Amino acid sequence: MSALIEIEGLTKRFGTFTAVDNVSFTVARGEVLGFLGPNGAGKSTTMRMLASFMTPTSGTARICGHDVQTNSLAARRSLGFLPEGAPTYPEMTVLAFLRFVARIRGYSGAELSDRVDHAVSLTTLGGVRLQPVETLSKGFKRRVGLAQALLHDPPVLVLDEPTDGLDPNQKHEVRALINRMTSEKAIVISTHLLEEVDAVCTRAIVIAAGRVVADATPKELAAMHPSGRMDDVFRTLTQPEPAG
Repeated sequence: MSALIEIEGLTKRFGTFTAVDNVSFTVARGEVLGFLGPNGAGKSTTMRMLASFMTPTSGTARICGHDVQTNSLAARRSLGFLPEGAPTYPEMTVLAFLRFVARIRGYSGAELSDRVDHAVSLTTLGGVRLQPVETLSKGFKRRVGLAQALLHDPPVLVLDEPTDGLDPNQKHEVRALINRMTSEKAIVISTHLLEEVDAVCTRAIVIAAGRVVADATPKELAAMHPSGRMDDVFRTLTQPEPAG
């Protein structure tokens, strides 16, 4: 398996506060990496740096061999990114918004229509495609964000809380979609839902206070606590160290 995501010594400081501290990992084609951690652990900051939305203080990140700082455009062409609270144009209909994104991606004519139709089908948005985005539920808005990330069929997907706001059936649909795409892509999923790790991830990284504290398969993670329960493992790995 070839690494499509390479992160080496990635660090982000805000003044004296270190949000991400020397994080390194790779993700190969065919892997779905669950990126776990408590609020404020550095998950979203890491993903924003990987997506070229934020400049690292130090370290490097590459997507399909393209450095996200020195070759940002090529890196972003290979990336589908679903950020937390994915921004849209709320007055646009779902269809108009996705067509707008497709034009930005460089598509036109029949190919544009085919790309949009395929993304709508993948994310089950056909029933709301003519509604303004602002009228949709949180779950449907999340699926619009996912559709725009899939539009250009990128080899790398970085998804921040992809099932946030979805009902149980919608979560099942999105997880099934991720499982269908796994063999062709490298996928990173930031989530606070430990059930999602078991459902779709082949590997998981736990980050706490900006540092990687575990990198293992779900089965290996579960074995890190006598109970075998993922929530017990997570709590043990992420609890603050006692003051010395």
